[in-house]
Amino acid sequence: MDILLKQVRLNDGESLKDVGIQEGKISAIEEHISETANQVIDAAGRVLVPGFVESHIHLDKALIADRKPNKSGTLQEAIKVTAELKPTFTKEDIYERAKKTLEMIIPYGVTAIRTHSEFDPAQGFTGFETILKLKEEYKNLVDIQVVAFPQEGIFKSPGTDKMMHEAMEMGADVVGGIPYNDAPANEHIDLVFEIAKKYDKPIDLHQDFSDEANDMSIEYLCRKTISEGYQGRVAVGHLTALHALPKAQLDPLIELIAEAGISVMSLPATDLHLGARNDEYNVRRAVTPIRKLRDGGVNVSIATNNIRNAFTPYGNGDILQTAMLAIPVAHLGGADDLPTVLPMITDHPAQAIGLKNYGIAVGNKADVVLLDTFVKTNAIIDIPERLYVIKDGKVTVENKKETIIHR
Repeated sequence: MDILLKQVRLNDGESLKDVGIQEGKISAIEEHISETANQVIDAAGRVLVPGFVESHIHLDKALIADRKPNKSGTLQEAIKVTAELKPTFTKEDIYERAKKTLEMIIPYGVTAIRTHSEFDPAQGFTGFETILKLKEEYKNLVDIQVVAFPQEGIFKSPGTDKMMHEAMEMGADVVGGIPYNDAPANEHIDLVFEIAKKYDKPIDLHQDFSDEANDMSIEYLCRKTISEGYQGRVAVGHLTALHALPKAQLDPLIELIAEAGISVMSLPATDLHLGARNDEYNVRRAVTPIRKLRDGGVNVSIATNNIRNAFTPYGNGDILQTAMLAIPVAHLGGADDLPTVLPMITDHPAQAIGLKNYGIAVGNKADVVLLDTFVKTNAIIDIPERLYVIKDGKVTVENKKETIIHR
């Protein structure tokens, strides 16, 4: 074998297992494996999990919070500030920032990323081309999917429709969209589907990012997804407007989202920062209702969205910290709820972005992370060190950090 992980914890309440890795895949999972290996890692009962999946992030506009701050903290100013900055971005600038961001994220155990990369007639494909370049450069460390993302809208920004087709031909993996920042929203959705069907690609939309449940297009998106036979191939980020709906309206909408097979990616770090800025008292959380979506059969993930820019002026790339933030925000700390959070940064986003052969099972890709914790239920609340990150059967990160307490 190439790597043998000895005595790992795969699930609480079960016996420890040995996990063998050969030629980039998991070749064996048994209580005791006697075969030799080029590298033996003694886990001594520590938890092994699949590689974390960062399902919604913007690498091209990370690390710019200090250039032009969003002083009001509103979504409107975040969009305005970023639009003013984008013409100043060079390929070299985007490359250095996105590379630095990747090297923040990867040591924390992320083995797959879906990043939205934007373009418009004003800035051209400066950032988009750079992210495609980084996708290739970092392919041995992380799998990157690139979303063709029209941040400034399509109809509002003439010429963007042509650029959407060009982006797909240049190698975009996913068709992106932002109905709430374009008019009319339904026609924006129609065009996104037209492009997706032409290139046979999945869809990922920034959807109904609002404090109020006004002018939502999620119901139209659901019905469009079903009529086009795109169930399981559509994901949405934010969807914060749902939090403002009463139960009588929310429940049937969640049922429709589940029927359409639309995955929802909650982005709590951003949505908490930007949401409910006009509330003078009893300030709302303004985060999509994670628990209700989960209980309604919707595939829900947790993702980072932005790191240190006008939309989210903080973050260090650790997806476990984002998941930890979601626990109190979405009331996920109960004994029955806590075990449902880890899958929101592993199995659920893997499903949402269409990863194949994912997870700890014989024959699957050997993308795994050894955590410095002994209880799987505590895999998030401990925010444990990532001792080893293994990508495609090779150790890509090894953490030998040691803390000594002098008494």
